[in-house]
Amino acid sequence: MLAWIRNVIGVLLIVQAASASAVLNIEIIGAGEHQIPVAVVPFGGDAKASQAINEVVVADLARTGLFRLIDVTDKTPHDVREVNFVDWQKHNVEALAVGTVTLEGKRVEVKFQLLDAVKQTVLDSQGVSSSEGKLRAVGHRVADLIYEKMTGNKGVFSTRIAYVNRQGKKFSLVVADSDGQNEQALLTQNAPIMSPAWSSDGSKIAYVSFAGAHAVVYIQSVYSNQRTVIADSRGSNSAPAWSPDGKQLAVVIGREGSSQIYLVTPEGKDMRRITTGGGIDTEPNFSPDGQSLLFTSDRGGTPQIYQMPVAGGAAKRMTFGRGNHYSPRYSPNGKSFVFTHQAKGKFYIAKQDIQSGQMELITGGGWEKKPSFSPNGKVVMYASELGGRGILATVSSDGRVKQKMSTTNGDAREPIWGPRL
Repeated sequence: MLAWIRNVIGVLLIVQAASASAVLNIEIIGAGEHQIPVAVVPFGGDAKASQAINEVVVADLARTGLFRLIDVTDKTPHDVREVNFVDWQKHNVEALAVGTVTLEGKRVEVKFQLLDAVKQTVLDSQGVSSSEGKLRAVGHRVADLIYEKMTGNKGVFSTRIAYVNRQGKKFSLVVADSDGQNEQALLTQNAPIMSPAWSSDGSKIAYVSFAGAHAVVYIQSVYSNQRTVIADSRGSNSAPAWSPDGKQLAVVIGREGSSQIYLVTPEGKDMRRITTGGGIDTEPNFSPDGQSLLFTSDRGGTPQIYQMPVAGGAAKRMTFGRGNHYSPRYSPNGKSFVFTHQAKGKFYIAKQDIQSGQMELITGGGWEKKPSFSPNGKVVMYASELGGRGILATVSSDGRVKQKMSTTNGDAREPIWGPRL
């Protein structure tokens, strides 16, 4: 049963999974600088389907911290013609969503309107349909459309995430919806799994497996579970990263104390080295235009972030100052990147503007690693700890809204946000 507390600035909002089989429980702290008062009126039509869809829409919008959800249990309009705007203004509602849910055969369709209660106008009118068994997907899509109309940014509720779940000696590569629901274990084994990386079309995940004599990089289909070895050199093989066009990956090959970055095709062919030196170059990440790589290197004496052309050439150091820096990830627009900043025994998630070089910490510090941006660049997901257990966490790109996503069983590690499909 999904439970939520209407959130105001500084109030804790807890969203628990609507499904008993859910892997992740979500705890939200904080809110945006200005929360928009929004009402999502329970849609008319099929009552059971309406309830399931409305719960997803409300939970999605609440998780952003940008909206203050207004209690509408006693309201029943389902069309703009049934709305008394003056009444809604008395409740300080700025926007409301009304609509109906229809089941026809094995299809479900939602028709909804997003209304400006202040100007008394229709902001948007949309229809969303899918198969009957995908009510949550319909709810995510409705929430995406509302979010986009209210903020001007595309929503990411319909996207997926991947992470590694560890229970004792058992490791699973898990794919789930952005809210932790509809989890699917692509691989389970009694050996570590690390560094999952989505292809740009969301159909494949590259990862590192330690099931054999040494670390091997695989690509696995999200839909068929078919997998291919792409890096199985002597020594260690690690840190896969897809190019935006999906035609190549960067991988790290380690031998005799040195780790270097190579490019390879998704079929494991045409491998070529692009970094040089005797130190450790690792954790590559492609720029959105596919022309540059960020990576971690100790070539300057301590782990720092560097940038270099994919075609090869000189690397430019990007991070300076005290502390070590790891795990860089470009923002979707390529103008900034996030990374792990280590200082005085703590790990923080930091963001840096590429042009100005200005760095800011967006988390409070602790055990915080492996950041990645949401497809709209508004949220950063990372690995953290709570009570000695590994959890997933998110923070808005301005650092105001934070979430903790803990598994029912075991530890959650190595998170990565999937692409928008």
